[in-house]
Amino acid sequence: MKADKNFLELQRELTNTEDRIQGARRFYNGNVRDYRNKCETFPSSIIAGAFGFEAHDYFQVAPSVREVPNAQFG
Repeated sequence: MKADKNFLELQRELTNTEDRIQGARRFYNGNVRDYRNKCETFPSSIIAGAFGFEAHDYFQVAPSVREVPNAQFG
């Protein structure tokens, strides 16, 4: 019984960690989108060009990393 309880807690923690990572990725990509928009729209594009601000890339995960690992217990 205790092992089942610990395993369920581990599953919950992994889910919470994945949710926090996904939230951080969305936050970062949202900021990159806003930054790019500022760099590309008038009049802020003039300032961005004058001071050499460049667009950043969105955070993307390679498809191989997105695969769920196969874990066998027991």
